[in-house]
Amino acid sequence: MTSEAEIRLRGRLSKLGGMKLLRGTKLSGELGRLQDQLDRLREEPTAEDIWRSVELARHQDRPYTLDYVERIFEDFFELHGDRGRADDHALVTGVAKLDGRTVVLAGHQKGRDLKERTARNFGMAYPEGYRKAIRAMTLAERHGFPLVTMIDTPGAYPGVAAEQHGQGGAIARSQAAMVRLSVPTVACVIGEGGSGGAVAIAVADRVLMQENAIYSVISPEGCAAILWRDAGEARKAAAAFKPDAAHCRELGVVDAVVLEPEGGAHGDPDEAARLLKESILAALADVEALDPGERRRERRAKYRAMGVLAHV
Repeated sequence: MTSEAEIRLRGRLSKLGGMKLLRGTKLSGELGRLQDQLDRLREEPTAEDIWRSVELARHQDRPYTLDYVERIFEDFFELHGDRGRADDHALVTGVAKLDGRTVVLAGHQKGRDLKERTARNFGMAYPEGYRKAIRAMTLAERHGFPLVTMIDTPGAYPGVAAEQHGQGGAIARSQAAMVRLSVPTVACVIGEGGSGGAVAIAVADRVLMQENAIYSVISPEGCAAILWRDAGEARKAAAAFKPDAAHCRELGVVDAVVLEPEGGAHGDPDEAARLLKESILAALADVEALDPGERRRERRAKYRAMGVLAHV
């Protein structure tokens, strides 16, 4: 379907191309700029494409963190508890082998059936979960192990108990701990990347995002409820703020998009894991080439620059 923007650009191109110009007048630069915009629009994901990514990111059969752990890593040893209050099952951490080398892992984990989903709180961590992630980061730093994180959460749990236990502070401390690490860090958005609950373990040297994942400050339903007072307008909201991988890459929020099997990762989890593993290894190799001090400086500069608008 041809968009209104494409129709307008086509009209401007047609007018400029047919103008009778004074001698010496050149419009090649403007024509080229408009043609580039038209080419980008043709490649731009449509509203239908964006909503399809939302649906695939939430698909009940999509591989979760532990599914990828089983296929990508070896000798995974899970670490439990925050050493203070509780063990939050919405966020798993552990030590594993990746291509023969030791890495530390942290990732959100949803459930397959109602019982497991309830036990894991649908992947929405309490403060104890983020304190457990900080414990894993500390372990990685102490032993010089790279850190790999996997993001798949609608957001941090917003309940009263979570707020009483210091949800906002736990998220902030997790981000601060990750920024200070001198070891290589790679984050992977493998499903839903929702708000602060996702960012808490995503402040990495390299952020990968699977092709049909989403990453945003709010859910489409939440955005629609705020803007139109109707969560049913979620499709319109998603089309407006574009949480899909292609747009996140264009904005510089993520560093690379990881391809998925045709139809989504749930169609062929083994192939999805192979593609993700290749991308993780490539990102780690890229980051490890840097001096630890330079690595931290680049990481901090990268996140400080996000959202900064340059005056033209």
